[in-house]
Amino acid sequence: MQNLDSQIIRPTLLLDKAKCILNIETMLAKAQRSSTRLRPHFKTHQSAQVGEWFKERGVETITVSSMQMAGYFANYGWNDITVAIPVNVREIDLINDLASKIQLNLVVESQETIAFLQSGLKYKVGVFIKVDTGYQRSGIPAESTGSIRLLVSLMKESDRLNCKGFLAHTGHNYQAKDQEEIHKNHSKTLLALNELKDVFRKEIPGIEVSLGDTPACSISEEFYGIDEIRPGNFVFYDIMQYVLGSCDEDQIAVAMACPIIARNIDRNELVIYGGGVHFSKEYLEADDEGTKLYGSIVRITENGWSEILGGGYLAGLSQEHGIVRCSDELFDEFGIGDLIGVLPVHSCMSANLMGKFMTTEGEWITTMNSEQLSVNNEQ
Repeated sequence: MQNLDSQIIRPTLLLDKAKCILNIETMLAKAQRSSTRLRPHFKTHQSAQVGEWFKERGVETITVSSMQMAGYFANYGWNDITVAIPVNVREIDLINDLASKIQLNLVVESQETIAFLQSGLKYKVGVFIKVDTGYQRSGIPAESTGSIRLLVSLMKESDRLNCKGFLAHTGHNYQAKDQEEIHKNHSKTLLALNELKDVFRKEIPGIEVSLGDTPACSISEEFYGIDEIRPGNFVFYDIMQYVLGSCDEDQIAVAMACPIIARNIDRNELVIYGGGVHFSKEYLEADDEGTKLYGSIVRITENGWSEILGGGYLAGLSQEHGIVRCSDELFDEFGIGDLIGVLPVHSCMSANLMGKFMTTEGEWITTMNSEQLSVNNEQ
């Protein structure tokens, strides 16, 4: 096998398959210890090939972030899929198509959506009521039991909407300062969801509670009353998760390999071919002065990458360019044409933008986006 350096000519998202599989096995073992179902969110990798690594380990239920993604994975044999975003009623034809083939679970938070589904659905679907436990993005506040009861009552009158229970995403954990704050958020969410479960236990036969976010699912061992967990980012992890304490550095399973295209000696900056269209422009504030960090620097090795290198970081992004700010020592280690590696701040966004991965063994892995691009090019 050729080494990685000789195969890469442009920004390439590298995937360490061994780390990825170990991340899958670790989260699955945690779910089993907690007597919860693992329904992983596939929006991170968006790949049928990566999905097979879950299937080989006994995972049968998944989460996705769009109807299009649900259709993609249904075509690869996944038969129990939750679309964890409030229903887009304009996609009713696609919803009906999928509901005729698989166990499709939808998310609602309004009377209007329930009424539309009841009139437009041709097949039965599972439905979770989206509950807001502090993220304040979407969902009914967990304490608003009157509003929730109204939705439950509407679905009880329906012959096509099977109310399964409640679904929550503790997204505010991504803004947490430390693990202690994540634990506090998680504990509050567990309490709120268990109270809801108790209130509606008689009204919703077989009631289930679904909870998902990688930080809490990674650092907590307490999932009392939770029937399934839906982490997604854990499959790859990234610098954001590392900073939050969700993972160790050696659990980060992806790195962007970027060619160096210019060197600025006056500013000790390396210019890389790798910009916002490869990483997205998400960043972390690296210090109290608000220094923006778009990624951490590693050295690309023969079959992977090194530990994070001190003395440098990805400091800026434009469309195709990236700026790596370096110490004197790090700057002198790299020349034009060399590869440098970047651990991304948010692996989900990088994976979505890149559309495919190269494993550290040199194998290309396609995703939903790359397969769709291939179809479009053939038409």
